[in-house]
Amino acid sequence: MIRAQCIVQRDGKILMAKHWMNGVEWWCLPGGGVWSNETVAEAALRELKEECCVSGQIVCQTALYTDDSGNDTVTFLVEIGDQEPHQGADPEFRQDEQILREVRWQKLAEISERDRAYLWAAGLLCVPAFHKEVSNWGEALSYPIEETKV
Repeated sequence: MIRAQCIVQRDGKILMAKHWMNGVEWWCLPGGGVWSNETVAEAALRELKEECCVSGQIVCQTALYTDDSGNDTVTFLVEIGDQEPHQGADPEFRQDEQILREVRWQKLAEISERDRAYLWAAGLLCVPAFHKEVSNWGEALSYPIEETKV
């Protein structure tokens, strides 16, 4: 399987989509599967339109990675101009089955450590505004540390 997704940024924020399935909720980049009759870039823009109700133009590819199950994810930096995103739907699901719950502009500090980890693999540091922000974070450890048992 191939997943195509979009990094869309504005004013130091990134466009994120909240999904929910089987009692688990997570934030991710707008994106989804690639159909057999489309390119990966076409799929990324289609998914952005379906999930966030905006059209975009690809600026560049930021990442290609393969997970431990052999699934590829391709990420593109996409420009949407001054369009205002709002929640769309995933046509693969009926209205009462929708896993897409919300779309929202978020600062990196508003995204959980788990969900932010996927942004690094997606090439977020290829976006100058985010590269600059991360460069100024310093050396503090932010990984969730388990409490030691006495």
